[in-house]
Amino acid sequence: MRILIAEDDPVSRELLRYSLTEMGHTVTTVADGRAGWEAFQESPAEAVITDWMMPEMDGPTLCRRIREVKTRHYVYVMFLTVVNGKTRYLEAMAAGADDFLNKPLDREQISARLCVAQRIQDLHRELNELKGALRVCPGCKSYCDNAERWQPIEKLLEPVLQGDLQPRICPECEAALARASAD
Repeated sequence: MRILIAEDDPVSRELLRYSLTEMGHTVTTVADGRAGWEAFQESPAEAVITDWMMPEMDGPTLCRRIREVKTRHYVYVMFLTVVNGKTRYLEAMAAGADDFLNKPLDREQISARLCVAQRIQDLHRELNELKGALRVCPGCKSYCDNAERWQPIEKLLEPVLQGDLQPRICPECEAALARASAD
């Protein structure tokens, strides 16, 4: 996963960078919220881990700005901070954060949260693929996928249903069949 770290403390920033790199993530680090915003605009990360209090721009402001931008993928935003308490937690959530962890860094906890981030990313990707199904040909009922290829609608359902499809006739078709058999 591509992760952006916005952390003003150089020791915390390097420790987090090292830990995430060891976990197999691609990491970009910046020393404050403004630099984080600039880095994000240049190349939107899949996850952002930010401190609360930083020079130039604080974490909640960075989070709100990230949420204002439409990206092709979901951006998971996590606070990792010494700031704590219910009020700050709720403020982070209101700013658009997905997660709120307290320092010091707990590698197992952050790894588990990044697994959650990956699940959300995967679901978001699947949702975007399903949205492509909205482009349906009224004649043949094919849909246009993200690669602009026309596919049978059944192909769209295969990964979702994986053999669990239980055919059922809708009321309109049932009525039409009844009328046809009565003729």
